[in-house]
Amino acid sequence: MLQAIIIILLCQLVGEVTVLVLDLPFPGPVLGMLLLFAGLVIRGETPPALKAFSDTLLRYLALLFVPAGVGLMVHFGLVARDWLPILAALLVSTVLALVVTMLVLSGLIRLRARRHES
Repeated sequence: MLQAIIIILLCQLVGEVTVLVLDLPFPGPVLGMLLLFAGLVIRGETPPALKAFSDTLLRYLALLFVPAGVGLMVHFGLVARDWLPILAALLVSTVLALVVTMLVLSGLIRLRARRHES
């Protein structure tokens, strides 16, 4: 379990340091997650300790949304004042995410069909 926590935190640390050193406009934890993903792809499998820890972490994932909910309630006045731009941003980003997902899936289906034909 400790080994898995160290792996995850090291990936996050490398992501944070890389973003700071290279002055990237990108969240460090996201880069760390991509590094972890790349490492797992290269390895070809998930270490058992990392899988067990990840399953435990995912079981309690809902608790990580509590601070965000509290933040919304603390700043409810701002949210109430700017509800229209917030709603517009949510709708546009949702539609954009759906369209991009549809296009990627469509491209992957076509690519797979071409591979099966040859």
